[in-house]
Amino acid sequence: MDLYKVTIPERIPRKIVVLMDTTYWGRSFGLMLFKDAYTKENLIWYYVRSETNTLYLEGVNHLISRGYIIVAIVCDGRKGLIGLFKNLPVQLCQFHQVATIRPYITKNPKMPASIELKSLVSLLKQTDKESFAGGLGLWFTKWECFLNERTTNLETGKSYYTHKRLRSAYRSLNTNIKWLFTWYDNFDQNTPNTTNMIDGHFSDLKNKLRNHNGLTKNRKIKFINEFLKG
Repeated sequence: MDLYKVTIPERIPRKIVVLMDTTYWGRSFGLMLFKDAYTKENLIWYYVRSETNTLYLEGVNHLISRGYIIVAIVCDGRKGLIGLFKNLPVQLCQFHQVATIRPYITKNPKMPASIELKSLVSLLKQTDKESFAGGLGLWFTKWECFLNERTTNLETGKSYYTHKRLRSAYRSLNTNIKWLFTWYDNFDQNTPNTTNMIDGHFSDLKNKLRNHNGLTKNRKIKFINEFLKG
């Protein structure tokens, strides 16, 4: 294996929809991947200690410098990431959005307001922008007074929102809705609404690597390069 040389084929610059995400083996060995949603080809990848917005921006700029025309970007809701690509359409992965608010409303909410919001969110991947935005607006109107309830700390006299977690869930959806339906606003571009394609690729890679436990880091990198080049 040490003598084998991985040859990465040259990709022809073209129009692409960039899927990008990072996965890890342990805490300090990560793989940041940029994949074309149209052809399912892996375009470039970095080995990283930590996932940073700077590296994502570097990857996108590298693709542009090589002559690729980026139709859209699909990514997770990492803080500050979407704002870096002001001149490119960005689709926030709907699966990641659901995962973001799950801790706020839990898998089995008890409050009627949380139950209704969970039901609305379950329709996210099956509905259009107008329907979802309308439903979210109606939910907020119905529960606005409930969301604004405050509880007073008897020791300090200070008050705080009683349903902070539910407010956070709503705020996340309301803030991100402009990026949750980029696929819908640009329907003719066939932009995916999730990063599931790249997540599935990561799962396949990890399953295959699991059959080769004990590889050194350099050998693991060679294995991954061979896997990704196809």
